[in-house]
Amino acid sequence: MKLNFLIAPDFSPEHFGGWHLLNTVLQKRTGIHLHLVTPASAHEQADMLASGHADIVYANPFDAADMIRNLGYVPFARPAQRFDEMVIATRLESPVAELEDLKPGCCIAVTENRDVKLIGLRLLEPADLTESLIEWVKVDSYQAAARRAIQGEVDAAFFLADAYASLTRLTRSQLRVLVESAISDISHVLLAKPQTDIDLDAIKKAFSEISQTAGDQDLLDSLGLPKGFEPMTHEQADFMIDLMDTLLD
Repeated sequence: MKLNFLIAPDFSPEHFGGWHLLNTVLQKRTGIHLHLVTPASAHEQADMLASGHADIVYANPFDAADMIRNLGYVPFARPAQRFDEMVIATRLESPVAELEDLKPGCCIAVTENRDVKLIGLRLLEPADLTESLIEWVKVDSYQAAARRAIQGEVDAAFFLADAYASLTRLTRSQLRVLVESAISDISHVLLAKPQTDIDLDAIKKAFSEISQTAGDQDLLDSLGLPKGFEPMTHEQADFMIDLMDTLLD
């Protein structure tokens, strides 16, 4: 049996090799043939999900909520002690010194990550900014968002906190963080397609035991997930989804 293992397209490029290594390790420990799928964009991911060819998915929280509610996917694990926080940053020499300096009509670079945008809009409430008062500049990657900010093409940029931390030291030296979220309850989620021929117990066991074998820590570090994975129940996923609904209100 072959299963497609789809990874959300929001990880830093430096972690690409880590996901391939993880896929190899999972295959060896479960005896299940896993085919790693790495869509280049949210649109490509949506097409793959619509085609029904994603059996195991590492999804961002916003997509996970939709997949659980509307597609019946089953949550079974999440990164341990690794939450999806976000950063709003501007160029170092920008006249924008704090959030309140961002005014209606300001330009903000944003990727297709809806959870990052959702949290960012909450963080912008002290500036009395709503989605319609902002000129959004869509970019394909966090690296592109950083470039736009550094070049002064936008007033600020939204980043997944992990992605911001993964930018080169030179890039970060040209940026200034205005605010970083600290919600600590929203994370990526590992999901299984609702079908009977997936040996979910074996897959859950393999994920939970990564860190117990020599070399595993190097693997986890290469993923940017040093604490590995922990089980996630449907109730815990529902709590996260309810929290995201609250952020949307």
